[in-house]
Amino acid sequence: MSNILVITTSLRARSNSDILAEQLMAGAREAGHNAELISLKGKDIRFCTGCLVCQKTQRCVQKDDALEIADKVLNADTLVFVTPIYYYEMSGQMKTLLDRLNPLYSADYKFRRIYMLSTAAEDEPFVPEKAVSGLQGWVDCFEKAELIGSLFCGGLTGGGEVAETEKHLKAAFDFGKKLK
Repeated sequence: MSNILVITTSLRARSNSDILAEQLMAGAREAGHNAELISLKGKDIRFCTGCLVCQKTQRCVQKDDALEIADKVLNADTLVFVTPIYYYEMSGQMKTLLDRLNPLYSADYKFRRIYMLSTAAEDEPFVPEKAVSGLQGWVDCFEKAELIGSLFCGGLTGGGEVAETEKHLKAAFDFGKKLK
């Protein structure tokens, strides 16, 4: 049984990403895992200033919501990042959070397995490639961690429309069941 932390990065109310994250969590729980969800909606997450104090202290000097999120990431066994695809890349708020997780680079982090779930209006298989590559770049900085897999659910334009799309709901649930 793993402690799975799911981080949703869409700021849209009733987003497709959030609905799929809930399905993923239901699948993970059915498989016997503990799963916790953090949404970036309403969070104060400032940009990294590049001061690198965190490499000595394992804490960012900025006092915002990224501190609490970093603590949860540090202690999770498995991470799942959930993002809408904007201009063929991860959301800006996801990238900002990844940058702010820099204090974990020199810390004794617990996470080993990383996954991504992404959504987009476009439905071609290549659509999530740059977002997955961007997350892989972050994972590459953590030598004990590995990007295990990703799920892309495309063809979703309107907020919440995935709730009527059985194939994506099932795919997210099944993806959650397979998390390690």
